[in-house]
Amino acid sequence: MLKPQTLERFGVFAECLLVGVWIAVASLPLVTLPAALAAGAAHLRRWTGDEESGWRAFVADLRSAARRGWIVGVASWAALALVGVDLLIVRAGLPGGRLVGALGILAAIGMVVAVLRACAAWRPDSSWRSLLAAAARRTVRDPAGSLLVVCGFAVIAASAWFVVPLAAPALGVAMAATLAVERRAAGR
Repeated sequence: MLKPQTLERFGVFAECLLVGVWIAVASLPLVTLPAALAAGAAHLRRWTGDEESGWRAFVADLRSAARRGWIVGVASWAALALVGVDLLIVRAGLPGGRLVGALGILAAIGMVVAVLRACAAWRPDSSWRSLLAAAARRTVRDPAGSLLVVCGFAVIAASAWFVVPLAAPALGVAMAATLAVERRAAGR
């Protein structure tokens, strides 16, 4: 027989997997990925706080976050495309290409962490610009938390790569990990 505390932990994990599927479906247009992550974070925040939450609240949060969040999505994909160009420079063997490629990859990792942290901090009345600025500061000022986000994302990405159907639910686990890092940083 499982203890109630163990069952509660399984419930949190199951909710993370469900939210990951919701995030994956909501981010199919790609530019809505930050908004979907923010809505998923809001859902998990409410769910772990014993507040009423469900699919309808997720959709309402998604609409609210997508009003300006699609701009963040477009900018993020454009920045990742620039990193792709950097990697092409590295492969072409141009002088200084390796340095440019390494800096581009580090910048992309920092950007992904900052966007994840901004999504975790999103609230319906938040400005994406101020969220991203604060998240970028937290990314730099809290290197341990940023490393936790990177390592968590790497483990989840590797798991999803080995078993492709886990890619969608893994988004929820990545968002939950980022929420935990944000709560850890707020508690200090």
